[in-house]
Amino acid sequence: MKGGGGGGGVGPGKRRWRFLAVGVLFLVVLSMLVPLVFLLGLHNGFHSAGFVPRPHTTTSGDRSNHVDNLVRKLGPTLPKDILKHYVNEAKNETSSANATRKSQKKKGTPVPPQVVLQPLSKRNISGDGGKAGMKGGINEGLRLCELQYGSYCIWHEENREDMKDSMVKKLKDQLFVARAYYPSVAKIPAQNMLTRDLRQNIQELERVLSESTTDADLPPEIQKKSERMEATIAKSKSVTMDCHNVDKKLRQIFDLTEDEANFHMKQSAFLYQLAVQTMPKSQHCLSMRLTVEYFRDDSFDQELPVKYSDPTLQHYVIFSTNVIASTVVINSTVMHARDSMNQVFHVLTNGQNYYAMKHWFLGNTFKDAVVEVLNIDPFIPDYYDKTTPSHLNLPTEFRVSFHGINNASAMHSRTQYISIFSHSHYLLPEIFKNLEKVVVLDDDIVVQQDLSTLWSLNMGQKVMGAIQICSVRLGQVRSYLGESSFHKNSCTWMSGLNVIDLARWRKLGISETYWKLVKEQVSKKEGSAALASLLTFQDLIYALDNDWVLSGLGHDYGLSTQSIKKAAVLHYNGNMKPWLELGIPKYKVYWIKFLNPENQFLNECNVNP
Repeated sequence: MKGGGGGGGVGPGKRRWRFLAVGVLFLVVLSMLVPLVFLLGLHNGFHSAGFVPRPHTTTSGDRSNHVDNLVRKLGPTLPKDILKHYVNEAKNETSSANATRKSQKKKGTPVPPQVVLQPLSKRNISGDGGKAGMKGGINEGLRLCELQYGSYCIWHEENREDMKDSMVKKLKDQLFVARAYYPSVAKIPAQNMLTRDLRQNIQELERVLSESTTDADLPPEIQKKSERMEATIAKSKSVTMDCHNVDKKLRQIFDLTEDEANFHMKQSAFLYQLAVQTMPKSQHCLSMRLTVEYFRDDSFDQELPVKYSDPTLQHYVIFSTNVIASTVVINSTVMHARDSMNQVFHVLTNGQNYYAMKHWFLGNTFKDAVVEVLNIDPFIPDYYDKTTPSHLNLPTEFRVSFHGINNASAMHSRTQYISIFSHSHYLLPEIFKNLEKVVVLDDDIVVQQDLSTLWSLNMGQKVMGAIQICSVRLGQVRSYLGESSFHKNSCTWMSGLNVIDLARWRKLGISETYWKLVKEQVSKKEGSAALASLLTFQDLIYALDNDWVLSGLGHDYGLSTQSIKKAAVLHYNGNMKPWLELGIPKYKVYWIKFLNPENQFLNECNVNP
């Protein structure tokens, strides 16, 4: 009884102690397992960037997308549906050769903005005569590059620099190829000697490249080491082996190099566009100085309003926001005029540049010619609506590319450039109500001959005299003209030098026709409103002789000296303007000679194109 009673009294206490010990042990084990399970779950589920390396192509792709976005902001100004059509058209050309043989694909895309103060594109490369000078020298690769990046490719080709540290780059390529072959060669027992040579050469180049980053740092015997590596690689290529690993490695470097090259190409094209549309610091200084001086000095009072509206005189109109550019136009025109007494120049600018322009032209004389500066901003609200920009617009330029397959089944392409009137040009009849005829000059031209004969032209029933570009016809850009009726064989035309009959313009209601077309295209979201000028002046263009204007000095490196001297007007249309550092050096001499290097403001602001 005692035994049974004693055992029955102690058993429950021991069991309770055992249960507590097991519980404590379970909690200890659980406290260790839970964090471990959590950590394992975190590692497997979230993949921190610190543990999983990010492929190089992803970084390059992100950078490339960033550059694409920047280029897109500075790029085309056509509506989104037009750009989408353009991209789809390009894809169709490359994917369907049969369709391309049946009909030649045609694409047009506007060029990035040029003028800093304007969001719309001003102008880019153009010129029928100018392009002819380059046909023989441009290869297909350059044409395709120009199709995508515009005049940047022409500038890049002409300003290509010699490769720096070429030997270091060559050694790196050899090292990568040797590393690609080494694993496959090492698996072949009969190639122990070749394996040893590869390993030794790889180690030598690794040591050299760890100590040298430029060609100047390389040891004198590096040429022999490179030749030995080249010979060893050649032996490796001749060995029969499993090429899967080699192929994988070489494809990897190819993909990496291609991605890197595309990224740098897009980045360079963006920086080029940024450079050509950004106002140089010296010209910004000039504009600011002139504006300040205008309000400081009120002694200028040389305006002759009687001449401004005299229809018997020769009136020239210049749309510009650039002081020195418009100065060159006026100076070159006056210097070659037989009688400058009859010349009146009207410079139409915006409110931001009005006072600088005013002070500059009141303080400088141009023989006997008279210069009037007008602020176009007060005229805009009465004619612009919500569908059009309410600011000064300079001539708009487009790059028109044709891509197809020739008889030899080889891909070919050609590019033409046209520049046409902007919205601001259609205010001319209202701004100059007392005038019946004007000559409109772009601010990127240089006049080399007397223009007085333009005033005696008999244009018949035509409204405007202009240089026609029959290599681009309306039928070839029909996808951008909407559903408006037009003659498909009508030639396009160029701005730059245009003779306008304002009396007939008013009689035919040209401005009203233009605004109607713009509103229709904007409301229907078809075509491009910027190309409405081509339809507005259909069958109303008087073709000027091609000797009047030579275009392309802003993009074409192949123009001959003879053709330049023969032309009455030189048109620096394109991105490489003569007042920019990117301007073509051999053409700058024809432009810069019409600036006064001794001018105080030019010297103080270091304006030296």
